[in-house]
Amino acid sequence: MCIGIPMQVVEMQGMHALCEADGRRELVDMLLVGEQAPGTWVLNFLGGAREVLSAEQAEQIRAAIAAVGSVMQGEQSVDHLFADLIDREPPLPEHLKHLVK
Repeated sequence: MCIGIPMQVVEMQGMHALCEADGRRELVDMLLVGEQAPGTWVLNFLGGAREVLSAEQAEQIRAAIAAVGSVMQGEQSVDHLFADLIDREPPLPEHLKHLVK
């Protein structure tokens, strides 16, 4: 299984960026998102940045990945890692709203 990992740009090096997350550094291809300032969060997928993320989006993705790791180690309580989803009704996509009476 492949999964996108949020990483923060440390410095640009041509069309690549040295990025860091959780103490791990990686040279990431920035061709799809262009040059980004240090501190910018990107979604790294198989060595290439696929999307520029806000700090909030990066944290939500990082929390979801942490939840998967916790569940794989037998933890049963991961609700705190999905605070943005708890106690809210998911919005219905616009193209389906006409189907609800």
